Amino acid sequence: MPAGPDGEREALAALFGPNALVVDRRPIGGGCISAAQVLTLSGGERVFLKGNSARIDGLFRREAEGLSALAAAKGLRVPRVLALRSEATAQLILLEYIEAGAKGADFWETFGSGLAELHRASSPKGFGFESDNYLGSTEQKNAWCSDWIEFFGDRRLRFQAELAVRRGGADRSLAEGVEAVIRRLPELLDRPSRSSLLHGDLWSGNFMADERGNPVLIDPAVYYGHREADLAMSELFGGFDARFYAAYRAAWPLEPGYRERRDLYNLYHLLNHLNLFGRGYLPQITEIVRRFGG
Repeated sequence: MPAGPDGEREALAALFGPNALVVDRRPIGGGCISAAQVLTLSGGERVFLKGNSARIDGLFRREAEGLSALAAAKGLRVPRVLALRSEATAQLILLEYIEAGAKGADFWETFGSGLAELHRASSPKGFGFESDNYLGSTEQKNAWCSDWIEFFGDRRLRFQAELAVRRGGADRSLAEGVEAVIRRLPELLDRPSRSSLLHGDLWSGNFMADERGNPVLIDPAVYYGHREADLAMSELFGGFDARFYAAYRAAWPLEPGYRERRDLYNLYHLLNHLNLFGRGYLPQITEIVRRFGG
Protein backbone atom coordinates (compact mmCIF):
# COMPACT_ATOMS: atom_id res chain seq x y z
CA MET A 1 0.00 0.00 0.00
CA PRO A 2 1.48 3.40 -0.95
CA ALA A 3 2.72 5.55 1.90
CA GLY A 4 0.72 8.60 2.92
CA PRO A 5 2.01 12.17 3.02
CA ASP A 6 4.57 13.37 5.52
CA GLY A 7 3.09 13.65 9.00
CA GLU A 8 0.27 11.17 8.44
CA ARG A 9 1.61 8.50 10.81
CA GLU A 10 2.14 11.02 13.61
CA ALA A 11 -1.32 12.55 13.16
CA LEU A 12 -3.05 9.17 13.24
CA ALA A 13 -1.05 8.04 16.27
CA ALA A 14 -2.03 11.18 18.17
CA LEU A 15 -5.71 10.60 17.37
CA PHE A 16 -6.07 6.84 17.64
CA GLY A 17 -3.01 5.60 19.51
CA PRO A 18 0.45 4.41 18.49
CA ASN A 19 -0.80 1.08 17.17
CA ALA A 20 -3.20 2.58 14.63
CA LEU A 21 -2.40 1.28 11.16
CA VAL A 22 -3.87 2.15 7.77
CA VAL A 23 -5.35 -1.05 6.34
CA ASP A 24 -7.09 0.50 3.33
CA ARG A 25 -6.50 3.68 1.36
CA ARG A 26 -9.19 4.68 -1.15
CA PRO A 27 -8.44 7.64 -3.45
CA ILE A 28 -11.24 10.16 -3.99
CA GLY A 29 -11.32 11.97 -7.31
CA GLY A 30 -12.54 15.43 -8.20
CA GLY A 31 -9.99 17.68 -6.51
CA CYS A 32 -7.73 19.85 -8.67
CA ILE A 33 -5.52 21.16 -5.84
CA SER A 34 -5.06 18.35 -3.32
CA ALA A 35 -5.01 14.55 -3.35
CA ALA A 36 -7.87 13.14 -1.25
CA GLN A 37 -8.23 9.69 0.27
CA VAL A 38 -10.46 7.80 2.67
CA LEU A 39 -8.33 5.88 5.18
CA THR A 40 -9.60 2.81 7.02
CA LEU A 41 -7.65 2.03 10.17
CA SER A 42 -6.92 -1.22 11.94
CA GLY A 43 -9.50 -0.37 14.63
CA GLY A 44 -12.22 0.13 12.01
CA GLU A 45 -12.15 3.93 12.10
CA ARG A 46 -12.36 5.88 8.86
CA VAL A 47 -11.01 9.37 8.27
CA PHE A 48 -10.81 11.70 5.29
CA LEU A 49 -7.30 12.83 4.32
CA LYS A 50 -6.24 15.65 2.02
CA GLY A 51 -2.60 16.28 1.29
CA ASN A 52 -0.40 18.22 -1.11
CA SER A 53 2.97 19.84 -1.44
CA ALA A 54 3.57 22.90 0.71
CA ARG A 55 3.57 25.21 -2.33
CA ILE A 56 0.29 26.88 -1.23
CA ASP A 57 1.33 28.13 2.16
CA GLY A 58 -1.15 27.46 4.96
CA LEU A 59 -3.85 26.11 2.64
CA PHE A 60 -5.22 23.56 5.10
CA ARG A 61 -4.85 25.79 8.14
CA ARG A 62 -7.06 28.34 6.41
CA GLU A 63 -9.53 25.60 5.46
CA ALA A 64 -9.65 24.44 9.08
CA GLU A 65 -10.35 27.98 10.28
CA GLY A 66 -13.21 28.28 7.81
CA LEU A 67 -14.73 24.93 8.77
CA SER A 68 -14.53 25.85 12.43
CA ALA A 69 -16.33 29.14 11.81
CA LEU A 70 -19.08 27.40 9.85
CA ALA A 71 -19.46 24.74 12.53
CA ALA A 72 -19.82 27.39 15.24
CA ALA A 73 -22.66 29.02 13.27
CA LYS A 74 -24.60 25.70 13.43
CA GLY A 75 -26.73 26.33 10.35
CA LEU A 76 -25.45 23.35 8.38
CA ARG A 77 -23.24 20.35 9.02
CA VAL A 78 -19.54 20.52 8.13
CA PRO A 79 -16.81 17.91 8.66
CA ARG A 80 -14.95 18.13 11.98
CA VAL A 81 -11.26 18.97 11.72
CA LEU A 82 -9.25 16.18 13.35
CA ALA A 83 -5.63 17.13 12.68
CA LEU A 84 -3.32 19.41 10.72
CA ARG A 85 0.29 18.76 9.82
CA SER A 86 2.69 20.94 7.86
CA GLU A 87 6.18 19.79 6.91
CA ALA A 88 8.85 21.40 4.78
CA THR A 89 7.65 19.67 1.62
CA ALA A 90 4.06 18.62 2.36
CA GLN A 91 0.94 19.48 4.32
CA LEU A 92 -2.15 17.51 5.26
CA ILE A 93 -5.52 17.83 6.93
CA LEU A 94 -7.47 14.98 8.51
CA LEU A 95 -11.23 15.43 8.61
CA GLU A 96 -14.19 13.52 9.95
CA TYR A 97 -15.26 11.00 7.34
CA ILE A 98 -18.88 11.54 6.33
CA GLU A 99 -20.48 8.76 4.35
CA ALA A 100 -22.12 10.14 1.20
CA GLY A 101 -25.79 9.30 0.85
CA ALA A 102 -28.76 10.06 -1.36
CA LYS A 103 -30.48 13.42 -0.88
CA GLY A 104 -33.40 13.15 1.53
CA ALA A 105 -36.94 14.17 0.61
CA ASP A 106 -36.48 17.57 2.27
CA PHE A 107 -32.79 18.01 1.38
CA TRP A 108 -33.22 21.25 -0.54
CA GLU A 109 -35.58 22.82 2.01
CA THR A 110 -33.16 21.94 4.83
CA PHE A 111 -30.25 23.31 2.80
CA GLY A 112 -31.98 26.62 2.02
CA SER A 113 -33.22 27.30 5.54
CA GLY A 114 -29.90 26.13 7.00
CA LEU A 115 -27.95 28.53 4.82
CA ALA A 116 -30.20 31.38 5.93
CA GLU A 117 -29.47 30.45 9.55
CA LEU A 118 -25.73 30.31 8.84
CA HIS A 119 -25.91 33.76 7.24
CA ARG A 120 -27.34 35.20 10.45
CA ALA A 121 -23.94 34.69 12.06
CA SER A 122 -22.22 38.07 11.94
CA SER A 123 -19.06 39.83 13.13
CA PRO A 124 -18.83 43.13 14.97
CA LYS A 125 -15.62 43.76 13.02
CA GLY A 126 -17.59 44.14 9.80
CA PHE A 127 -16.54 42.53 6.55
CA GLY A 128 -13.55 40.23 6.19
CA PHE A 129 -12.07 37.43 8.25
CA GLU A 130 -9.39 36.81 10.85
CA SER A 131 -6.88 35.83 8.16
CA ASP A 132 -6.49 35.81 4.42
CA ASN A 133 -7.39 32.44 2.93
CA TYR A 134 -7.90 30.84 -0.47
CA LEU A 135 -10.55 30.68 -3.18
CA GLY A 136 -9.40 27.52 -4.89
CA SER A 137 -5.66 28.11 -5.01
CA THR A 138 -5.98 31.90 -5.36
CA GLU A 139 -5.23 33.98 -2.29
CA GLN A 140 -8.35 35.68 -0.92
CA LYS A 141 -7.73 38.99 0.85
CA ASN A 142 -9.81 39.38 4.01
CA ALA A 143 -8.49 42.43 5.90
CA TRP A 144 -11.38 43.81 7.95
CA CYS A 145 -13.38 46.71 6.56
CA SER A 146 -16.40 48.47 8.03
CA ASP A 147 -17.92 49.17 4.59
CA TRP A 148 -19.12 46.31 2.36
CA ILE A 149 -18.86 48.27 -0.88
CA GLU A 150 -15.26 49.26 -0.18
CA PHE A 151 -14.44 45.68 0.81
CA PHE A 152 -16.00 44.14 -2.30
CA GLY A 153 -14.45 46.67 -4.63
CA ASP A 154 -10.93 46.48 -3.24
CA ARG A 155 -10.47 42.99 -1.73
CA ARG A 156 -12.53 41.20 -4.35
CA LEU A 157 -12.82 42.89 -7.76
CA ARG A 158 -9.65 45.01 -7.85
CA PHE A 159 -7.46 42.25 -6.43
CA GLN A 160 -8.59 39.71 -9.04
CA ALA A 161 -8.40 42.15 -11.96
CA GLU A 162 -4.87 43.22 -11.07
CA LEU A 163 -3.88 39.58 -10.66
CA ALA A 164 -5.23 38.81 -14.14
CA VAL A 165 -3.09 41.57 -15.63
CA ARG A 166 0.05 40.41 -13.78
CA ARG A 167 -0.47 36.81 -14.88
CA GLY A 168 -1.15 37.76 -18.48
CA GLY A 169 -4.74 36.56 -18.58
CA ALA A 170 -6.05 40.01 -19.43
CA ASP A 171 -4.72 43.34 -20.62
CA ARG A 172 -4.79 46.69 -18.87
CA SER A 173 -8.11 47.63 -20.46
CA LEU A 174 -9.89 44.93 -18.43
CA ALA A 175 -8.49 46.32 -15.18
CA GLU A 176 -9.62 49.79 -16.25
CA GLY A 177 -13.09 48.44 -16.96
CA VAL A 178 -13.24 46.81 -13.53
CA GLU A 179 -12.18 50.13 -11.99
CA ALA A 180 -15.13 51.75 -13.75
CA VAL A 181 -17.40 49.15 -12.16
CA ILE A 182 -15.85 49.77 -8.75
CA ARG A 183 -16.53 53.51 -9.04
CA ARG A 184 -20.22 52.73 -9.61
CA LEU A 185 -20.59 50.24 -6.75
CA PRO A 186 -22.18 52.77 -4.37
CA GLU A 187 -25.12 53.09 -6.77
CA LEU A 188 -25.18 49.41 -7.76
CA LEU A 189 -24.96 47.59 -4.43
CA ASP A 190 -26.76 47.74 -1.11
CA ARG A 191 -24.89 48.44 2.09
CA PRO A 192 -26.13 45.77 4.51
CA SER A 193 -26.61 46.78 8.13
CA ARG A 194 -24.57 43.75 9.25
CA SER A 195 -22.22 41.21 7.79
CA SER A 196 -23.07 37.54 7.23
CA LEU A 197 -20.83 34.51 7.56
CA LEU A 198 -20.40 33.12 4.04
CA HIS A 199 -19.25 29.77 2.72
CA GLY A 200 -17.54 31.81 0.02
CA ASP A 201 -17.39 29.20 -2.77
CA LEU A 202 -20.94 27.86 -2.85
CA TRP A 203 -21.28 25.78 -6.01
CA SER A 204 -22.53 22.23 -6.57
CA GLY A 205 -19.10 20.67 -6.01
CA ASN A 206 -18.84 22.04 -2.48
CA PHE A 207 -21.77 20.35 -0.78
CA MET A 208 -22.91 16.75 -0.36
CA ALA A 209 -25.63 14.67 1.25
CA ASP A 210 -24.65 12.71 4.35
CA GLU A 211 -25.73 9.22 5.40
CA ARG A 212 -29.11 10.60 6.56
CA GLY A 213 -29.70 12.55 3.38
CA ASN A 214 -28.97 15.94 4.95
CA PRO A 215 -26.74 18.66 3.43
CA VAL A 216 -23.07 19.03 4.35
CA LEU A 217 -20.83 21.95 3.35
CA ILE A 218 -17.24 21.24 2.30
CA ASP A 219 -14.24 23.14 0.88
CA PRO A 220 -15.13 26.66 2.06
CA ALA A 221 -13.52 30.02 1.31
CA VAL A 222 -15.05 31.64 4.40
CA TYR A 223 -15.40 35.33 5.16
CA TYR A 224 -17.98 37.76 6.52
CA GLY A 225 -19.68 39.54 3.63
CA HIS A 226 -23.07 40.21 2.03
CA ARG A 227 -25.27 37.11 2.02
CA GLU A 228 -26.23 37.82 -1.60
CA ALA A 229 -22.69 36.90 -2.65
CA ASP A 230 -23.19 33.27 -1.54
CA LEU A 231 -26.56 33.03 -3.27
CA ALA A 232 -25.16 34.55 -6.46
CA MET A 233 -22.34 31.98 -6.57
CA SER A 234 -24.87 29.18 -6.16
CA GLU A 235 -26.49 30.33 -9.42
CA LEU A 236 -23.30 30.82 -11.48
CA PHE A 237 -23.13 27.31 -12.95
CA GLY A 238 -26.78 26.47 -13.44
CA GLY A 239 -28.13 26.98 -9.95
CA PHE A 240 -29.53 24.70 -7.26
CA ASP A 241 -33.00 23.20 -7.02
CA ALA A 242 -35.81 25.80 -6.87
CA ARG A 243 -36.83 24.43 -3.45
CA PHE A 244 -33.50 25.62 -2.04
CA TYR A 245 -34.16 29.24 -3.00
CA ALA A 246 -37.78 29.14 -1.89
CA ALA A 247 -36.78 27.82 1.53
CA TYR A 248 -34.05 30.44 1.88
CA ARG A 249 -36.42 33.28 1.03
CA ALA A 250 -39.05 31.91 3.39
CA ALA A 251 -36.51 31.94 6.21
CA TRP A 252 -34.96 35.31 5.27
CA PRO A 253 -36.43 37.29 2.35
CA LEU A 254 -34.05 39.05 -0.02
CA GLU A 255 -34.04 42.76 -0.66
CA PRO A 256 -35.54 43.94 -3.98
CA GLY A 257 -33.08 44.06 -6.87
CA TYR A 258 -31.06 40.94 -6.09
CA ARG A 259 -31.42 39.67 -9.66
CA GLU A 260 -29.75 42.83 -10.98
CA ARG A 261 -26.89 42.52 -8.48
CA ARG A 262 -26.29 38.78 -8.94
CA ASP A 263 -23.98 38.98 -11.96
CA LEU A 264 -21.99 41.76 -10.35
CA TYR A 265 -21.23 39.53 -7.38
CA ASN A 266 -20.32 36.70 -9.72
CA LEU A 267 -17.82 38.92 -11.52
CA TYR A 268 -15.49 38.11 -8.62
CA HIS A 269 -15.75 34.37 -9.24
CA LEU A 270 -15.46 34.72 -13.00
CA LEU A 271 -12.28 36.76 -12.58
CA ASN A 272 -10.96 34.05 -10.28
CA HIS A 273 -11.78 31.39 -12.90
CA LEU A 274 -9.92 33.49 -15.46
CA ASN A 275 -6.90 33.48 -13.18
CA LEU A 276 -7.13 29.76 -12.45
CA PHE A 277 -8.31 28.25 -15.73
CA GLY A 278 -7.65 30.69 -18.54
CA ARG A 279 -9.14 33.12 -21.02
CA GLY A 280 -12.28 31.13 -21.79
CA TYR A 281 -14.04 33.21 -19.14
CA LEU A 282 -13.18 36.56 -20.75
CA PRO A 283 -16.39 36.91 -22.81
CA GLN A 284 -18.59 36.62 -19.70
CA ILE A 285 -16.35 38.98 -17.77
CA THR A 286 -16.28 41.53 -20.57
CA GLU A 287 -20.07 41.52 -20.89
CA ILE A 288 -20.57 42.12 -17.17
CA VAL A 289 -17.93 44.86 -17.07
CA ARG A 290 -19.57 46.63 -20.02
CA ARG A 291 -23.01 46.34 -18.46
CA PHE A 292 -22.07 47.65 -15.03
CA GLY A 293 -19.16 49.91 -15.90
CA GLY A 294 -21.35 52.52 -17.51
